[in-house]
Amino acid sequence: MGRRAQLWTRPPGHAVLLYDGHCRVCLGAAREFKKWLGGEEARLCSFRDEGVLDAFPGLAAERCERAMQLVLADGRVVEGAEAIVHALGRHPLGRLLSLYYLPGVRQLSDALYGVVARYRFRLAGRQCSGGACSLHFK
Repeated sequence: MGRRAQLWTRPPGHAVLLYDGHCRVCLGAAREFKKWLGGEEARLCSFRDEGVLDAFPGLAAERCERAMQLVLADGRVVEGAEAIVHALGRHPLGRLLSLYYLPGVRQLSDALYGVVARYRFRLAGRQCSGGACSLHFK
């Protein structure tokens, strides 16, 4: 698998973690991130909230549907499992998560993240809304 294309957007000046506010799994993860980060490392926002994506030109809702997005203070965007690793980087758990960058671990983590992200509405025991099911239940 080759390197991912790097996405950049308008720099927010602080990290912003974008998650799916219609997903129980994502909401639970966001609550845990708030506890771990204490509101200091990254702000958490549902990409579905009105106006949120307007602040980040070039970051499409379809990309957010597929994976959690972390917009870093400089405007660089990382997604999925790597977003979690970056967001928790200064937390004690973050040191352990740095294993993500070992050969093979990244690929396995990304694959597992992709499966959970794709089936997150089924895992949470509820159907999605707003047409998002067409992305997840193909």
